[in-house]
Amino acid sequence: MDETRMRGGQGLAEALDEYLTDWSQRTGIAVEVWALPQSDVPATIARGVLAVVEEALLNVELHSGAVTVSVAVTVGKPGLRLTVSDDGGGFGMPHERRGIARMRALMAELGGNLSVNSVQGEGTTVSGTVPRRH
Repeated sequence: MDETRMRGGQGLAEALDEYLTDWSQRTGIAVEVWALPQSDVPATIARGVLAVVEEALLNVELHSGAVTVSVAVTVGKPGLRLTVSDDGGGFGMPHERRGIARMRALMAELGGNLSVNSVQGEGTTVSGTVPRRH
């Protein structure tokens, strides 16, 4: 099995693109794709990152009231970086609920970290990084 491919033979960029298109059609929330990975990543990291994006978008769908969400996932020398940002209602911090805790745990399992920044009335941004393993 190719370690950079997920179930169905998809790489992370293809899996994200398909998921974002389906999610946008289902929810009616516009998705702006700022960047998708140009290179393959290990399947374990790809699955974890996809799960974090799915959780972030579930939170957008259920809680934000957003019209648009922007997504960027890039891979560079330092590692992988992901950002999911919405233009919804935001929330006052601290607001650590199950979804945020789940995303933090998923990123920690990958050796990475996650931050959530929200401004009431202006939206929320979820950012995560997974350092490159040498």
